[in-house]
Amino acid sequence: MTAMILTEPVVDELVAALPEPRFDAVRPATPETVLPRRSAPNTTPQQRRSIGRWSRQDAMLLVGVLVSSVCTTMLIFGRLTPLSGRLGFVFVGFLVFLATYAAMAALTENRPAVVDKVMSVLMTSAMLAAGGALISVIVFTLVRGWPALKKSNFYLEDLSKAGPLDPLGVGGVTHAIVGTLIMISMSLVITVPLSLACAVFLNETHSRAAGLVRTVVTAMTALPSILAGLFIFATWILVLGFERSGLAASIAMSIMMLPIIIRAADVVLRLVPGNLREASAALGAPHWRTVWHVVLPTARSGLTTAVILGVARGIGETAPVLLTAGYTSTMNLNPRANPMVSLPLAAFELVRSPQPTQIARGFGAAAVLMVLVLLLFSIARIIGGRPAGRLSKRQARRSTVRSLEDLARVEARHVEVVG
Repeated sequence: MTAMILTEPVVDELVAALPEPRFDAVRPATPETVLPRRSAPNTTPQQRRSIGRWSRQDAMLLVGVLVSSVCTTMLIFGRLTPLSGRLGFVFVGFLVFLATYAAMAALTENRPAVVDKVMSVLMTSAMLAAGGALISVIVFTLVRGWPALKKSNFYLEDLSKAGPLDPLGVGGVTHAIVGTLIMISMSLVITVPLSLACAVFLNETHSRAAGLVRTVVTAMTALPSILAGLFIFATWILVLGFERSGLAASIAMSIMMLPIIIRAADVVLRLVPGNLREASAALGAPHWRTVWHVVLPTARSGLTTAVILGVARGIGETAPVLLTAGYTSTMNLNPRANPMVSLPLAAFELVRSPQPTQIARGFGAAAVLMVLVLLLFSIARIIGGRPAGRLSKRQARRSTVRSLEDLARVEARHVEVVG
C-alpha cells in the first residue's frame, strides 16, 4: 500500500468535497412567539375627585341622610324599642347617621372615597363636639356672672366691706386678681429657669441620669394637685414654721408647673435640627454658646408654648392655694405674710354660698380668670411667637450697627496688613 502524501492543495480539495452541515435538522423546532394585540388606548380623561371642598351633591346627600337618620331614630325610640333619654337619642342617631351615610355614599363612590367621606364626618363631628363643649362653658360662665361683670366696682373693690346679703353694687374681686398675678409671677420666676435648664440637660447631655430624670418628670405630670399642696403645707408651714402666704402657694404651684413645662420643652428642643449644632461647633463655638445662641432662639416659639401650658396648669389650681395661702376677703400685697387669695379660690368659695349675689360674684371671678388667661397667652404669643431668624425693627438696627462695626474693624486690619 502506498501512503498518500497530504499536501495543502489536496486538503483543500477534500474539505471542499465534504457536504455542508445542516443545523436545522438537529435543533428542535420551536413555535413562533405571538404577541397579543394591544387594545385601543383609553382617550377618556380620568375624573378627579376633589377632597378639599364639598360639592352640591355632597351637601344634598348629607342633608338627606341627616333627615333620614333623625326619622329612623325617632321610629326606634318611639315605636320599635323601649329606649328613651336625650343622650341615648343623640348617640343612637349619630350611629344611624354614620351607617346610612356610608351606605348611600357606597352607591356612587368606590371604597377609598367612602372611607374618606366617613372619616371626614367623624373628624368634623369630633371638632364640633369639642368646640361646642368649650363654647357652652364660656357662655354659661358669662351668663351666670354677667350681673356682677357689668358693675364697675367689681373690678375696683375687694370684699372687705361686702357681706353675703349686700347687693352687687358693693365689693369686687380686685384682691383676687392682684393675688393671682403675684402668685403666677413668682411661680414663673421659680419655674422657667429650672424647667428650661432641665430640658436642656435632657437633650444636650449624654448623662446616665437623663433617663431617670425623664422618667421622674413624666410621672410627675400626673401628680394630683392636692399632693403638692399637702407637701408644701407639711414642710413649709408645719415643719419650717412659716405662715400661710402667697409665697407658699407659689411654690406649690411651681411643683405643678415644672413637669408640664419640662416635658413640652423637651419635645420642642428635640425638633431643633442637628445640623445647626454641627455648624456652630464647626465654627469653633463652645457647647454652652451653641445652646444659648442657636438652640434656644430656634426653639423660642415652642418654648413659649411650653410656658403657656405651664401657666394654664398653675393659674387654675385651687387646692394648693387653699392649703398654703388660705382665704381672705381683703387686699394683701405682701406675698411673704398673711393669707392671699387667687381667682380660682375666690370663685370656689363664692359659688359655695347659697346667696344669689355671692354665686354671681363667683361666676364673675371665673369669667375674669378666663379673660386674664387669654390676655396672658396673647402677650406671650406676641413676645415669643416670632419665628427664629425674623428680627424685630430694634434687633435689625442693632444687627446693622454691629455689622458696620465689624466691617470697619476688618478694613482697618486689612490696611495695617497691607501697609
